[in-house]
Parts: sequence; C-alpha cells; structure tokens
Amino acid sequence: MNPKKLQALGIVLGTALFVATGLLTFTAANRVHPESSAQTPPPVIKTSAAGLQTLSDTFAEVAEHVKPAVVSVYSEKVVKFRRPDFGFPFGEGFPFQFFFGDEGQPQPQPRRQQREFQYRQGGMGSGIIIDKDGHILTNNHVVQDVDEIKITLADKRTFEAKIVGTDPKTDLAVIKIKGNVPADLPVAAMGDSDAVRVGDWVLAIGAPFGYAQTVTAGIISAKGRTGVGDDGQYEDFLQTDAAINPGNSGGPLVNLKGEVIGINSAIATRVGQFAGVGFAIPSNLAQTIWPTLAKGETIKRGLLGVIIQEITPDIAKEFDLADTKGALVAQVNKDSAADKAGIKVRDVIIRYNGKDIEDTRQLRNLVAATAPGTKVDIVVRRDGKTKTLKATVGELPAEKGAPTGAPAQTDTDKFGFSVESLTADKADELGYKDEQGVLVAEVEDGSPAAQAGLQPGDLITEVNRQKVTSVSEFRAAVKDAKDRLLLLVKNKNASRFVILKVK
Repeated sequence: MNPKKLQALGIVLGTALFVATGLLTFTAANRVHPESSAQTPPPVIKTSAAGLQTLSDTFAEVAEHVKPAVVSVYSEKVVKFRRPDFGFPFGEGFPFQFFFGDEGQPQPQPRRQQREFQYRQGGMGSGIIIDKDGHILTNNHVVQDVDEIKITLADKRTFEAKIVGTDPKTDLAVIKIKGNVPADLPVAAMGDSDAVRVGDWVLAIGAPFGYAQTVTAGIISAKGRTGVGDDGQYEDFLQTDAAINPGNSGGPLVNLKGEVIGINSAIATRVGQFAGVGFAIPSNLAQTIWPTLAKGETIKRGLLGVIIQEITPDIAKEFDLADTKGALVAQVNKDSAADKAGIKVRDVIIRYNGKDIEDTRQLRNLVAATAPGTKVDIVVRRDGKTKTLKATVGELPAEKGAPTGAPAQTDTDKFGFSVESLTADKADELGYKDEQGVLVAEVEDGSPAAQAGLQPGDLITEVNRQKVTSVSEFRAAVKDAKDRLLLLVKNKNASRFVILKVK
C-alpha cells in the first residue's frame, strides 16, 4: 500500500481509538452506582484458577481411564440391485425398422435378462466393552442388517465380531469378539443414571465422523426425554450438550467418576450434525437389557394390561386430585394382570413395586422392565383414598395393527364434533368388536374437539362419567353440559380421558 495512505489510515484509526476510549471513560465516570444498601449478591460458587485446573485434570483422568474400554465399530453389508433395461425408444428391433421394414435387416433379438449387481456399503459407530468375555454394548441401529462387523480397540488392535442379541425397542445391541478374546481386555464401569442431576458434567467418547477415541465435554441438559425416535414407547433419554455426531452412536456418556451413565444414541438437528442437543440411553435401562442380550435371549417385557395417560392440571381439577403426579387409568383390559388385581378405570397409580410414580413414562418403563410372573404391589388413589393392590405381571405380546378411521357424517355442535351409531360393520372395520359407545363422525377444524385431539373413528364410551351406548344416550348426556365435557374415548386399542372446553 502507498506510504501516504498507510499514514492516513493510521491517523484515522488512532482518532477512532481515542474517541472510543474517551466515550468509555465518560461512560464509566458518569455511570450511576447503586447505594451500598442494594449490593449485588455474591456469586453462588466462587471459582479460581486452581479450581479450573482441577476440573481440567479430572476431565483428562476420566478420559484416560475410560477410553481403553471404548471401541470403534465398523460394519459392512452387501447391497444388491439390478441394472435397468431401457431398450430402444422405438420398440423392439433396430431403430429405423418402422420406416424401412424388415428386408435385409437383422431380426430383433430377445431382450437379455437383467444383470444383478452388488456393492458393499460401510457403516461406523462406537461401542463399550462390558465384560471380560468380549461382549460389547452398542446401538441396534449401528449393527442392524449388516453382514460383517469389525471392532478396533484404543490400542489399534482389530477383531472380527458377531451380533449376539438386539432390542430395537430400546435401540440396544450386544456384539461379541469372535475367536480368542484377549486376556487384557479393559471393561467399562457402569454407573447409576438415576443419580445423575441436570447440570452435571459429562464426557462423550466415540468415533464421530470416523475420528476414533474422540472426547467431548458438556453437561446433562435434561432427563426423561421422549419422542426422539420413530417408536418412543420405551424412551427415557438423557439429554446432553456434549457434542455427539455420526459415529458416536453406541459410545459411552460418562460422569466425572469415570462411570458410564448413558449410551449415546441420537441427536436433534436440522443440518445432519450436532446442534447442541444429543441424547443418550440411561445406563440403568441398558443394564436391564444387555445381560439378556448377551445370553442370546429375547427381551421379555412385563404387561399390566392398562391404558394410562398423563394427569394434566385440567384432569387433576376434574378428578379432585391434589397434584399431577401418577398415571391415570383410562382402560383396563379384560382378564389382564390389572383386571385380576382389581385396578379400575379412573384409578391413579401412584406407586409401583416400591417406587413412587411421577408420570406415565416412568410407570411404563418400570412395568416393561419387570419380568413376567413377578408379583408386585401397586398403590392407587381411588375416590380420595389410597388402596394397595397385588398384581402378577403378565407378558407383553407382539403388537397388533391399528384400526383405520371411519367415514364422517356432519352434525357439528358447539364443541365442534358429531357422532354416529356404532354399527356391526363399523365395529368390525375399526376393531371395536364387543364394544359399546358412539363413534366420532366429524371433527371441525380449530374446534375444542380438534384442539383436544378428538378424531373421526374415535369411540366415546362415557360422557361426564356416564356410560353411553347409543346416539340418543349421548345426546341426553351432553344436553345439560354448558361449556365443559369429560369424555372417555377409545382408539387404536387404547382409551384416554378427554376434556373439551368452550371458551
């Protein structure tokens, strides 16, 4: 640059700096200071350089301790496909046969059979060595439908591995080193995920984007997250802001004691990579699953035979409940464990097998983790009183298909929905055989019914605690209702209470 221009630029910058300094000095000199009687409260936690160094040392020690038990999981599967046979755009034969005929031209040959091609598709994840026998815990989606698996230890030794057991519902899988298992195999220590607090420091270890033995740090952002995967039935995720990316799946989330408190599984992102929200399967859930998978056995889940729902403030008010804790029973299946134990619709389950119930998620996971045939005590709140019942837990069967919706008819009232009779044909079509009630025929967009989640094809069995078996009974039950309705609604083999309010 020209020396004169540099000199001019220096003068401008110097002047700007002087002005900025003068403004800061003026601001500081003229700032209004609060009186001593309104002092700023002292910080909750005082930090020092020594404290930060201690934290840094702890991170390093935990990483050094846990990394040897973390493996990189490499998978391959053969993908087969057929090459499309496009042929000539003019049909069979040579291109100009249409114009010149067949004379003197080669006759068309039959099309050759399509050839099958294949290629090998690679995948990558992480895993945790869980015993000296060479069993490794990882995510089901890391090894699902693969043909070959290899694992690499922290010291770069590589072994072939095989799938021993999988559980798609929790996205957990156990694989095992093939052949001779090294005697010096390090094993990870499992911690108590229930003891984890929001705000606790954690480290995530794995192979994001193929970078093996990567360590990232963060905190526990939340607990009990659901709705993360496609099937959220048994989700109970720990949420963390420790960076988790593709390749981290199956790796450990560890506390500052070096204990595994979660198995990294998923991220919430709109860009395909980490955006500050990661999810890990709690170690306590994993410890109820992996010993069975390691034996090559199928996971058997407990079943009570009830449909439960969350207790909202509106429902708590409607049922005169002191708080929203527990799980409201909306349906009891005939001859189920709950039915035999004496559990009834409108009971609120507040304690299961010695554990207080906060919400439906907790109860669902506790029941699922209970071995079929186990006898448990269940405490319910019924009509303002508590009652202890004894149940023998059943076994969860394979899931059944859900019924489809029904065609609508119009008769919309102030709540924004209409009903029709449950005929034998509709009962068969929608899966309501041997049921009684009235069908929701139409739901008006934006109405109280729509806002409450009512849908065509739902079966209403109760209105304001009165059973209804026909349209006339339904209309009689709602006749005196002013601006509020309490409905017991069934759909997809599940019942729930619905409160409709006209504003």
